[in-house]
Amino acid sequence: TDILSGYRVFSRRFVKSFPALSAGFEIETEISVHALELRMPCAEVETPYYARPEGSASKLSTYGDGWRILSTILTLYRIERPVLYFGTLGGLLALIAFALAVPLALTYAATGLVPRFPTAILVTGLGIVAALCLFAGLILDTVVRGRREVRRLFYLAQPAPPGGA
Repeated sequence: TDILSGYRVFSRRFVKSFPALSAGFEIETEISVHALELRMPCAEVETPYYARPEGSASKLSTYGDGWRILSTILTLYRIERPVLYFGTLGGLLALIAFALAVPLALTYAATGLVPRFPTAILVTGLGIVAALCLFAGLILDTVVRGRREVRRLFYLAQPAPPGGA
């Protein structure tokens, strides 16, 4: 149930299809995402857990490793789900632009003037960047789907281990 610990066994198919991009503790996150994205068979096997021997010290750094794993998760999120990533970013920028535009529009409707011209330029820029983020996410999603299909076909092209999976 914990993707960051445990003993891992990989099939030859998995190893041949896995593009290892990380080198540290965060590789476990990358392995799990790769297996999920390609719909690979996975199983958990209960193993006994023992307390750390007296006098031994952990090599893990709670905050350092945590930040590296969080960074890897965000990077994989951007790479594997670009519509959600860039759509969320574009939505936030559009929301900020809208919040800044409402007082400008109310002032313009009441007086016929735009007294805060720099804010109007900022609103326009934020709106353009928000639209660009959304379209970048849509285009990248098409690219990701194609790459995922190629990775899946490469995985399936490797001979299956005897007995399944």
